[in-house]
Amino acid sequence: MAGNSVPLQNTKQRAIALLQGNRLADACGLFEQICRIDGNDVESWIFLVKINAQLGRPDQVERCCREIIRIQPRSHDAHYHLGCALLFQGRRAEATSAFRRAAELKPDHAPTQMQLGHLSPTPEQALRHYQQAAGTAPSFAEAHAAAGAALVSCGQVEEGVSRFRQALRLNPTLHRTHSDLLFALNYRSAYDASAIFSEHARWGELHGLPSLPSHANTPDPGRRLRIGYVSPDLREHSVAYFFEPLLGAHSTSEFETFCYAEVAQPDATTRRIQSLSQHWMFTCGLSDAALAERIRADRIDILVDLAGHSANNRLLTFFAKPAPVQITWLGYPNTTGLKAMGYRFTDAWSDPPGDCDRCHTEQLIRLPNGFLCYLPPSIAPEVSPPPAQINGHITFGSYNNLPKTSPEVVALWARLLHAVPGARLTLKNYSLGDPVTRERTLRLYGAHGISAERLVLRGRHDSVAEHLGSYSEIDIALDTFPYNGTTTTCEALWMGVPVVALAGDRHAARVGVSLLNNLGLPGLIADSADAYVRIAARLASELAELAQLRTSLRSRMSGSPLCDARSFARDMESGYRALWKNWCEARQASQNGDAAPAVC
Repeated sequence: MAGNSVPLQNTKQRAIALLQGNRLADACGLFEQICRIDGNDVESWIFLVKINAQLGRPDQVERCCREIIRIQPRSHDAHYHLGCALLFQGRRAEATSAFRRAAELKPDHAPTQMQLGHLSPTPEQALRHYQQAAGTAPSFAEAHAAAGAALVSCGQVEEGVSRFRQALRLNPTLHRTHSDLLFALNYRSAYDASAIFSEHARWGELHGLPSLPSHANTPDPGRRLRIGYVSPDLREHSVAYFFEPLLGAHSTSEFETFCYAEVAQPDATTRRIQSLSQHWMFTCGLSDAALAERIRADRIDILVDLAGHSANNRLLTFFAKPAPVQITWLGYPNTTGLKAMGYRFTDAWSDPPGDCDRCHTEQLIRLPNGFLCYLPPSIAPEVSPPPAQINGHITFGSYNNLPKTSPEVVALWARLLHAVPGARLTLKNYSLGDPVTRERTLRLYGAHGISAERLVLRGRHDSVAEHLGSYSEIDIALDTFPYNGTTTTCEALWMGVPVVALAGDRHAARVGVSLLNNLGLPGLIADSADAYVRIAARLASELAELAQLRTSLRSRMSGSPLCDARSFARDMESGYRALWKNWCEARQASQNGDAAPAVC
């Protein structure tokens, strides 16, 4: 090998020069040549890891990392980059092992702890890794942001909000963290509606893209319109249950539909929704500016955001105003704070005229028959008899996610359990799959005098059919506040379980009002905490009424506007057409130098 040292060194220098000149493929070839001659040249293997990572070759990064580990088994960087390569290939279990080994070798490496957090099976486990990353690197804003998200998932909303604010102090440009903060504020009544609005408006001022040139769309009020839908949730997700009915019932002669799907892992729901759309584009990896350019090139007339500030949203795209009319609907219970977003579709039950209008940067368009249309899962089992007939006691239940179970909710549900002796409460959500979270939840109820024997805590089921089947164990569902359920409420009602809701002062706290009024069940809506307990306790005492409700709810729901996709689509399309007519008239007025017409 000694005789080859000089030629190899010269080859390495040429390879480094090629790398510095950004001739990656040529440099890669030379480093491969070196490693074939001297398989123990760690430096060349390291260069190959970097080059292959830049070339997007995770399988080759894996191969090179394994060679480095063969030579230097205690190389933290090799184990870390091996984990990254395996993760990129979707091999999560192997990636986790690699990152764990990297953490053993270098516990204070924040990126390693972050990766272990991302791969953790529960929010509690993830939180430990994120907190270690933040403790090791206090100025690492992303670590604080990730810890905030984990805390919110564990139900520790106030602590999560504090972490989000800390991350934003360190890096105010983290627009997704700012969105996470906004979402979290919806979970607690301690954050009043005006304060939440101010924070949303601040998001709209801090982040964004420059506007694109003026629109070249033909201002013809009666022509066929191009409608674009932007969403990360066109998959097995709550949003899909309410978007698919609209897409399937659209008038194809009047409207041409485009879906921009921020979906990394398409599933059966994705494929089904894709089959209903006339045009489809997966947008992962596309910058917000590039997506805006594509939407403008597609000559979209009306662009609809289905995510708001929920995870993986593409709100920055809307800043550029790629379409003449922009609307937010469905996926988020509040304003976007974005001035370029002209409208928000809702209804008068969930957003009564008055204060709600003042807490939006958008103009509220109230649909006449509710802002939601639900598609019940085809695999839903038949409605079962009330479990109280078998158990001899009432079982209340809630399947809403844990952050929605605010301290006020816990206190009121505990009060209800005291008012109905012998009753049980079943809670089921993803976070309760973690033992630490379950113990914390038991302590919360214990502080209100509710023993563990009266609580059933479960993680989520593996399948939709199992999840829906578990409603056979619940007599009465309890809605959360100030952030109501939506999909959980519809699921419960479809499975014959009545839902008791508490009306609040904002959209998130009035979705239950909308759903129950739409079904003709205003008697299940409480206007105070006292009324909430009274309605639920009375229903618990009337087993005959409970049984009758259980057998009639599905047919009532099937015949209501809530499941009438055709009528709902006509309502949405009428709204689209009216807003488009306004834009056309405004465009004509601006060309003529006249005053713009009033907006509908």
